[in-house]
Amino acid sequence: MAAILEGIKVLDLTRVIAGPLCTQILADMGATVYKIEKPGEGDDTRRMGPFLPDAEGADSNDSALYLAYNRGKQSVTLDIATPEGAALARELAARCDVVVENYKVGTLARYGLDEASIRRLRPDIVYCSVTGFGQGGPYAGRPAYDFILQGLAGVMSTCGQAEGTPGAEPMRTAIPITDVVTGLYAAIGVVGALYHRRETGEGQHVDAAMLDASVALNGHLALGFLMNGKVPPRVGNTNPIASPSEVFACADGHLIVAAGNNGQFQALCRALGCPGWTDDPRFGSNALRVANRGPLRDLLAPALAGRLRAELLAALEAAGVPCGPINDMRGVFEDPQTRHRELALRLPHGRGVDVPSLRSPLRFSGTPVVHRASPMLGEHSAQVLAAELGLDAERLQALRERAIV
Repeated sequence: MAAILEGIKVLDLTRVIAGPLCTQILADMGATVYKIEKPGEGDDTRRMGPFLPDAEGADSNDSALYLAYNRGKQSVTLDIATPEGAALARELAARCDVVVENYKVGTLARYGLDEASIRRLRPDIVYCSVTGFGQGGPYAGRPAYDFILQGLAGVMSTCGQAEGTPGAEPMRTAIPITDVVTGLYAAIGVVGALYHRRETGEGQHVDAAMLDASVALNGHLALGFLMNGKVPPRVGNTNPIASPSEVFACADGHLIVAAGNNGQFQALCRALGCPGWTDDPRFGSNALRVANRGPLRDLLAPALAGRLRAELLAALEAAGVPCGPINDMRGVFEDPQTRHRELALRLPHGRGVDVPSLRSPLRFSGTPVVHRASPMLGEHSAQVLAAELGLDAERLQALRERAIV
């Protein structure tokens, strides 16, 4: 069967991560995505290594960061800062169902590529703006960066070791989590707007702000504060509502033990050869174990520290104790379940080699997800401009000579 969004065309005016992730998800579902990149430069992430080697073995501008968020798209180099380049982009937009952009508020109006201008050309357009702070308000004109949003939206305030412990300070996530969650919400918004258009014939504007998505990411921690006014503290790797539920060191690494009820705690004690711990009145219930987390950890830590991780995991899993390893990336891709799910792919790339990629998390029983490698800079310029706008070879060459494409 056809992919879900087959036949949908998307003009992608995004760069870096949040916007490109949104349009990558649409491409995975079968949409044709025309990614507009600046001639000679491309997306900023093309200059952030590591890089795919070119034919001579030197670094190319196909970086891991670019490959991670631009799978399945067609790269069209077009200088929208020139009148002719902007006009060509508008013509492409008029032939598309969706426009996704992540420029600062007001920027694209200079080039006639803002939502109002495009809607005059294509009244039923679904136009998605991915910004840091939304279309209005005191911060609307500010640039946005994931690190800044992790702090501003409260995400970092609850990540990191607890106050008074070694290394205690707010901690960012290694992945750009506010970019990622914004890209996910933007993609959901676009799909929802397309469904609405199918039912009504009307397009609409999707306002996807990193601040909104990042505050929403706080979930129950934010709701708890709104309910009782108490600011949630950092608790490191401990679960504040269950014990033992934290990270422990073993002889060759670390593992997570999450024994949240009495049965699991009893099974843990038996598996460690210490069933008598269950008779300690300090540990008679989860609430008591939470209150006495320190003394309990003082017992558990040395019992785990001298044993190999694989041995511990096997023993605890056999006993029915929730547990798991803390894998590095090598461990992730050597994991048998990861291999079974085929989460690591190799895809044919325009440079004539197969490149690594990640499988889309989307899996549909009846419609395939499309996996195609991210494009080289300008790989599809001639093809797209000829097919969509009817530009002949002479016109394309003239545009190249003036660095418009």
